[in-house]
Amino acid sequence: MQVDFYHLTSPLDRVLPRIAERVVSSGGRLLIVAEPEAQRTTLDRLLWSYAPESFLPHAQAGAGDDSVQPILIAADITPANAARNVAIVDGQWRDDALTFDRAFHFFDDDAIREARLAWKALADRDGVERRYWKQSESGKWEQAA
Repeated sequence: MQVDFYHLTSPLDRVLPRIAERVVSSGGRLLIVAEPEAQRTTLDRLLWSYAPESFLPHAQAGAGDDSVQPILIAADITPANAARNVAIVDGQWRDDALTFDRAFHFFDDDAIREARLAWKALADRDGVERRYWKQSESGKWEQAA
């Protein structure tokens, strides 16, 4: 099980669609978790319009047949689309993410304290590989730990 911590210094909308594209293009499914309804609505719009030449097939949980969605946006970690990848985008780590094959935990400076606590708590967990990513001055993602 791999957990990737992404310390955001630029907007989430610049990194999440790229990760979602990679997951879906490899044949995987992704569950995107954000508790605030307004954030889920914003993410829904983002995935339809992030690039003029493409879109990411997705839906919000409960809007149709969740089980067929390559990407499902939900308020909690319930993989109704049978996703094995989860992106936690509201900055609040949830241990339920450890039931997936891979978790992406996005947080900004406002949630850095909680992210550090989650990082430390996962240090002693068997079978969990942690990675910490940060952006360089040029905006490129670099693995820092």
